[in-house]
Amino acid sequence: QVHLVESGGGLVQSGGSLRLSCVASGRTLSTTPVAWFRQAPGKEREFVAIITWSDSSTDYSDSVKGRFTISRDNAKSTVHLQMNSLKPEDTAVYYCAAQIGLYNPYLRRIPDHYNYWGQGTQVTVSS
Repeated sequence: QVHLVESGGGLVQSGGSLRLSCVASGRTLSTTPVAWFRQAPGKEREFVAIITWSDSSTDYSDSVKGRFTISRDNAKSTVHLQMNSLKPEDTAVYYCAAQIGLYNPYLRRIPDHYNYWGQGTQVTVSS
């Protein structure tokens, strides 16, 4: 079992930055890919970014590529999402997710592929 807790959300003006953190407890994330998803009101949950643990390879959605950076801290079992040049359309609840056991890289952008989720942190970008 693993418990994920996100933090770092808040209200920021357009063009600003936020850094989200996802801390895992109950189990190390040393061999687990961790992804960030987001969900805006009335919309489906969408993939934002993922980082693997084996080689720290990353993948980003087109909408955030070049603005967001995902990173990990093995010692603290933490994954960060640095969000720069934020836009009002980035407003959403942001969730971190982990797939423990049967990770399939071809399914990395699909929410149903992940079996552990945090409670989410709200990010609001004002125009």
